[in-house]
Amino acid sequence: MNNDLPKPRTEPVEKTPSRRGFLGVAAAGMAGILLAPGVRLIEIAQAAPAPGGASSKVRWGMLIDSGKCASGCTDCVTACNTENGLSGGTLPTDSQWIRKIEIKELRSGKTHSLPMMCQHCAEPPCVDVCPTGASFKRADGIVLVDKHICIGCRYCVMACPYKARSFVHEPLSNQKTDVPRGMGTVEGCTMCVHKVDKGESPACVTACSDAGHGAILFGDLNNPESEISKRVASYPSRQIREDLNLNTGVRYSGI
Repeated sequence: MNNDLPKPRTEPVEKTPSRRGFLGVAAAGMAGILLAPGVRLIEIAQAAPAPGGASSKVRWGMLIDSGKCASGCTDCVTACNTENGLSGGTLPTDSQWIRKIEIKELRSGKTHSLPMMCQHCAEPPCVDVCPTGASFKRADGIVLVDKHICIGCRYCVMACPYKARSFVHEPLSNQKTDVPRGMGTVEGCTMCVHKVDKGESPACVTACSDAGHGAILFGDLNNPESEISKRVASYPSRQIREDLNLNTGVRYSGI
């Protein structure tokens, strides 16, 4: 475990990119309008209006307590697979939106078991490298993939430092109505956006709570009165790969 990582960023985060706004720019580009040299895709997306249903006043996030996350427990993984219609396999061709990893502190030898998923970065590398705008970040901080315009180039897979994205290799059947998927596209943790938009918690959070562990706390990081904000303000927490300055929406305590 690297104990020399810098402290989490505290400066304000820029407003989020919009898929709808970006698509308008992309369509114009396809008609013959070229981007100016040095202008990145993410900068174009950030200038667009926010999508309906998501507000920049909110930033959804998770705080994971490693002291409550038991080694060998996979309740969160099972819940994610069930909710999103994933096979639960561990082959390279299987989609894994959340997985358990084990880390070890070199000085003390202490080990931690952590769930690893898309970290829903404020500065997502996957959005920056996407050539079509399929990878986008909602105004409320949730990072998603639009399967209708994903061309399966997998640039986002290579750009993600958390290995949090999967490529769908095989035809799919019996899909979940709220979770569209498709062969030849990239996918990853959506923070159960279909549940969040209904005022519910992500499946992994609910499963962890129902099992009596309570290791995953979900809430609005922008609301100082929310439980997650109070916990982050009162107790030390870390971001994975803080050195990349991505300002992740998923934080970890006890590591």
